[in-house]
Amino acid sequence: MLRLSILVSLLTLILLQAGAQNSLTPLQQKLKTAADQIESKSIEWRRHLHQYPELSNREFKTARMIADHLKSLGMDVQENVAKTGVVGVLKGGKPGPVIGLRADMDALPVAERSNLAFASKQKGDYNGKEVSVMHACGHDTHVAMLMSVAEILSGVKKDINGTIKFIFQPAEEGPPEGEEGGAPLMVKEGVLKNPDVDIMLGLHINAQTPVGTIKYKEEGMMAASDWFTIKVKGKQSHGSQPWLGVDPVVVSAQIISGLQTIVSRQTELTKNAAVISVCIINGGVRANIIPEEVEMTGTIRTLDKDMQKQIHERIKTTAEKIAESSGATAVVDIENKTLVTYNDPVLTRKLLPSLIKAAGKDNVLEMNAVTGAEDFSFFAEKIPSLYLYVGGLPSGKDPREAAAHHTPDFYVDDAGMKTGILAFLMMVTDYMNMEK
Repeated sequence: MLRLSILVSLLTLILLQAGAQNSLTPLQQKLKTAADQIESKSIEWRRHLHQYPELSNREFKTARMIADHLKSLGMDVQENVAKTGVVGVLKGGKPGPVIGLRADMDALPVAERSNLAFASKQKGDYNGKEVSVMHACGHDTHVAMLMSVAEILSGVKKDINGTIKFIFQPAEEGPPEGEEGGAPLMVKEGVLKNPDVDIMLGLHINAQTPVGTIKYKEEGMMAASDWFTIKVKGKQSHGSQPWLGVDPVVVSAQIISGLQTIVSRQTELTKNAAVISVCIINGGVRANIIPEEVEMTGTIRTLDKDMQKQIHERIKTTAEKIAESSGATAVVDIENKTLVTYNDPVLTRKLLPSLIKAAGKDNVLEMNAVTGAEDFSFFAEKIPSLYLYVGGLPSGKDPREAAAHHTPDFYVDDAGMKTGILAFLMMVTDYMNMEK
């Protein structure tokens, strides 16, 4: 009886997997073939974008390339959205929902360290400093994937039930100092209106996730990101006579240690993860002068609104009281950068079969939340949304050996893009045919 039960279970699993693979509609079979055919063009686009990256709010050539492509497909195209963003609208042959698809376009102030034939040698201005520029987070692949999806779906628009908005977003990494940008500015300028978007879909290639794999998570997938500045003011004195002053360097060191106990000793980590990191500290001009002021800046990552509020309050209390105990003062400023990237649970469950169509049941995995942040969260705050990870780790490579995002050695395999293209295609066509 036990053997029979195991056999039935195995047979059921095989049938479910086969069903997922065989449930492609005739239109989706056509789209799958088109994804195979466009792959070489996608790779060509990606490598060009990688070789010529542009910083946030300065994606002029990237935007031109995208806009020209969308116009060549016969779309209504809006340019200069949120500085350099591009939006293309594809109206299907039949009525239906409006689906937003988003790709971010900007690169980072990172010097590429690779032997790739298409490695970046570009320079740019980052807050008044000349820097090397690199697509060190994979946004080049995101643009290439969405350009491919736009071309494929434009070729079958008479069979599409609804409208698709292709949203190419600048400044996901954050606009330059003193400027607005990114998803918040796109939302502010009405990108989700006229026509009103019903759902938003986005994805991110990931260097530690194997090619061909999709990862997802219901509800909070990526953390809220807040940036803080703490200014510690003491009393300047000669380095040989610290008792004549109040040393803000020592006070700052005590504050840094105190901040770490907020997470390790005051936060309910079984509920959700949290991170406080001091990343910059500035103070002093000479080796024998105790300065009057030290400034430190850093980031806070949270996955829960209540925890976020509590941590903000405890940072202020910790800094102010430690400073006060030494005769110094501390002024804390906290800036909200991004929200929690929230995947609508109902939408996620509805589209899970679409992801299986794109990658196969064994390659669609539920993931844990991550403390990285994404300004896609500003779209997800307004309408039901789903954000995914798509694998970019070359086959056979150990994820632990893959370079992290935002580093000079970051690398993702071109082969990972086809899975992302298929994910978009399957989700769009399935959602447009769902009963509301």
